[in-house]
Amino acid sequence: MIFITYKKDTEKYFRRMTGKKSILTSTLTFQCPACNQSSMYENPSLYALKDLGKFKSKCDACGTNLHPESGFYFGAAYVSWGLTVALWVSVLIALKIFDAFGWIEFGFLTNPITFLTTGVIATIVVFPYLYRLSRSVWAHMFIKTLA
Repeated sequence: MIFITYKKDTEKYFRRMTGKKSILTSTLTFQCPACNQSSMYENPSLYALKDLGKFKSKCDACGTNLHPESGFYFGAAYVSWGLTVALWVSVLIALKIFDAFGWIEFGFLTNPITFLTTGVIATIVVFPYLYRLSRSVWAHMFIKTLA
C-alpha cells in the first residue's frame, strides 16, 4: 500500500504511473501548457507581489511562445471572474454550515457585514493564486500541447 503524504509524493507517484504530469496538475502549478515542465512565471513565489505578473515570454524547456499574440490574456479575466464568484459562493456556503453547527450566528440578510468581511478577506488572501490560476487556465485552453 502506498501512502501519499504531500504534493511532491503525489506528483512522483503520478509520474511513475504515467510517465508525465497530468494537465490538471500542470494547470494548478502554473507549468508550461505545451510540455508541462517549466514554470510560466519568472518568480514562483505567489506572494512576491512585485513579481506577481512577470510572465516568461518563452518556455525554458521547450521554447513554446507563451504570448501568442498581444492581448492574449485579456480573456483570462473571464476565468478570474468565474473563480472569484466560486470563491464567494463557497464563503457563503461555509458561513451557512458554521451557522448550522451553531459555531456562529449568520443570516444572509440579517448579517451582511459578516459575509462581506469574510468574502473580502478571503479574496485578498487568495488573490495572487487566482490571478495566476486564471492565466494558467486560459493558456492551457488555447496553447497546444506537444505530442
